[in-house]
Order: sequence, then structure tokens, then C-alpha cells
Amino acid sequence: MRPLGIERLSVFGLPPLDFIAMTAALDCQSLGLGLATTGGYNPHGYPEWSFRDEPQLRRDTRHALLDHALRLSLIEGFAVIPDQPMSRFAADLDLVAELGCERVAVVSIDKDLDRTIAGFAEFAEMAGQRGLTVSAELGSLGPIRTLAAAEAAVKGVAHPAFTLLIDTMHFFRLGSTNRQLAQTDIAAIGYVQLCDAPWQQRFETYIEEAMYERMAPGAGELPLAAFLAQIPPHVPVSLEIPQRGLAEAGVGPAERLAPCIAAARALLAA
Repeated sequence: MRPLGIERLSVFGLPPLDFIAMTAALDCQSLGLGLATTGGYNPHGYPEWSFRDEPQLRRDTRHALLDHALRLSLIEGFAVIPDQPMSRFAADLDLVAELGCERVAVVSIDKDLDRTIAGFAEFAEMAGQRGLTVSAELGSLGPIRTLAAAEAAVKGVAHPAFTLLIDTMHFFRLGSTNRQLAQTDIAAIGYVQLCDAPWQQRFETYIEEAMYERMAPGAGELPLAAFLAQIPPHVPVSLEIPQRGLAEAGVGPAERLAPCIAAARALLAA
């Protein structure tokens, strides 16, 4: 069976050690984190934490990952922003390497494609010097919205540490297709965040839906089976399925995610 991970957006701030224990209990193989709590939405009242400020938490996290035989597959929280140097992330990348993570995600909220590519290239060089891989996410906030734009970024960056991160909701809802994927250099895809969604937007803004309410594979309308059939077995697949409605009804993260994991495994097996 293909390994499966869980992304931090699915757990709304669950602290790292609890997240690791839950991931192992759900028989998943990896998890994605940030370097600190994101603030804001916290339906279960979890305490704040920060890898930047808590060396003991970094040590405990490394040990817990080893004890449970789990991979820290991704750390998020890096972005190209106009007039802000990518060098500001040097210390954070050192922490990522210290934690034993293998990959960082980067996005762009700079609307200019050339500046975005330049920022990605600088970031990939910084990450590569630390033995890390970068995966740039297709998303709605910057110029990397479609597969065509993402391919242009890969060619422009031209760095061995640089790959793409495909979030299935963003991929389909922002206009990319499985047919286009079939014509893409699959080697450029480094990471997949998996969820389902309807074709039509359910909330006032796209960002609200993406951040707070997604669906288990098979519960929505996205052509996920045909998508996953094209993704090579070595590419990590991790669940990014926030479910605010269930969280506000008092359902904990393990109980929310167990049906999502079962649905994902059924889809992967098929």
C-alpha cells in the first residue's frame, strides 16, 4: 500500500508531539508541519508552540519521529513576498534541517512571475545547500495558479532542488486538468496534498473554503482516481482535509481524519 501522510491544516494547531502520536495511531507514515502555530483558528484550544523558541521541543520531536518510525515530510510557511528578501529564511531552513525534515513548501504572493521565479531560484539554492528539497505550490494568491505557469517556473528556476507541490483542490478548481497533467514532465512533481471538493465554491471566498472545509476523497466531485494514477509511487501523498464544521461540533482530529484515511486508501488501492 502506498504510504500516506497528514498535513498540518487538517489538525488546526495540534501540537507536534500529539500530532506525531496521532499519525502513528492512524497508521499513517508521515506528517507535515510548520515551525510554529499559525494563530487564529483554534477550535480545540491547543497551546501555542514554536520550534524557533523551544530547543527541547525540537529534540523531543526528532525523538518522537524516530520512536514511531515516521517521516517529517514537509514544513510549510515560506513565501515570496514583494520587497522582502528570501535571505530572511536562512535561520528557519537551518531549523528544518535540524528537525530532519526532507522538504519545504514555498508559495508566492507576488503577482509578478519574473520576481516569483527569481525568489524561487534563490530559495532553492538556499535549501539545496542544506540538503533540502523545495516544492512550490500551485495556488490562488500569486502567479503560479495553473500547471502551465508552474511548468514555466520549473524551467525558469532550473535547480535540482526545485519541484512542484500539487494540492488537488487548487489544481482542479483553478483550471488544470488530468489531460494537461498527462502532457507534463511528471519528474517536476515532488509532493501531493490530497483532498476532494465540489466543482462549485461553497463559501463566500475561495480561501475560506480552502483553509477550513474540504472533503474526504470520493465525497466531492474532483477526478482524483485519474489524477493519482499518473503520480509516481515515490511522490509523497498527504491528506490536507480541514473540516471546521466537525471540529466545531466537538469532533477531534483523529475521529475527523480516520474516515478520510480509509477513503484515501480505498482510492489508492483502486
